[in-house]
Amino acid sequence: MDLTDSQQAILTALIDGYQSTESPMTGEEIAEAVDRHPGTIRNQMQTLKALDLVEGIPGPRGGYKPTTNAYEALDQQDLDESDAEALTVASDYDRITATVERIDFLEVNHPDECTAELEFTEAVDVEVGDPIVIGPTPNTALVVAGQVTAVEDGGQTVQIDVTKLEAPLVADA
Repeated sequence: MDLTDSQQAILTALIDGYQSTESPMTGEEIAEAVDRHPGTIRNQMQTLKALDLVEGIPGPRGGYKPTTNAYEALDQQDLDESDAEALTVASDYDRITATVERIDFLEVNHPDECTAELEFTEAVDVEVGDPIVIGPTPNTALVVAGQVTAVEDGGQTVQIDVTKLEAPLVADA
């Protein structure tokens, strides 16, 4: 999906704000985060809603929240081959080094129901029920922790129930 630089900045600010507060962001909060006029944000949000990238939440605590499609549109955790790097993986309290090709968050709209699929370049020795920690990722320093729910492709693809996501806050320079 081809998004303008402005739309990408707005989506990034929305995702970052939503992940840090676990609540919808107002147009004014997004406008402040991307240094734009709130009217511009409202106009862009109509387009982003039509593209099914954001969801409007009505009411006094309402605002906007990203859809799963927003994460996919920005490829937030999709490491292409040139960026693939060995990450520390801890499974059942044993540290191993593995190269993660891809991290896809399958469900992120509700913090209690977040799941992820991890694809490794080689098989990893994990079993359903094992606790697992992956990270920090090279681009965002994201750390993902959870419990293995499925192991496929001989151990190269692992699905987890995410119990914790951590990424450092980056201060504006």
